Amino acid sequence: MSSDSAAPTPFIFQTIDSIGEKELDSLPYGVIQLDAQGTVLRYNAYEERLSGLTRQRVVGKNFFKQIAPCTDMQEFYGRFREGVAAGELHCTFRYHFAFKRNARDVTVTLLYNALLGFWSSPSTR
Repeated sequence: MSSDSAAPTPFIFQTIDSIGEKELDSLPYGVIQLDAQGTVLRYNAYEERLSGLTRQRVVGKNFFKQIAPCTDMQEFYGRFREGVAAGELHCTFRYHFAFKRNARDVTVTLLYNALLGFWSSPSTR
């Protein structure tokens, strides 16, 4: 998640698997990498600050079932499943995270392909 001016570029999604944790943590927006089943593989520092959830609490858990069950709906998880099934996904949409503390309206970019994996890069607007 980020400010209006900081949005993920297509290049970052092509190189994200090759960057270290320090560089991932320096990005000005939240990045969450999931495997094809929705398990969180990587989670950057910006996303930790914005969500209030630590990396230790999130990595290894299913994003749609255990971390953000509010996303277990067609608008979000359905798009993810369809993209995984097709082997390709690139869409952006607005979403409201109704966190108990610090609810947020965000812009989410879902990206998936068989080589890069899946990235959700929410950014506040």
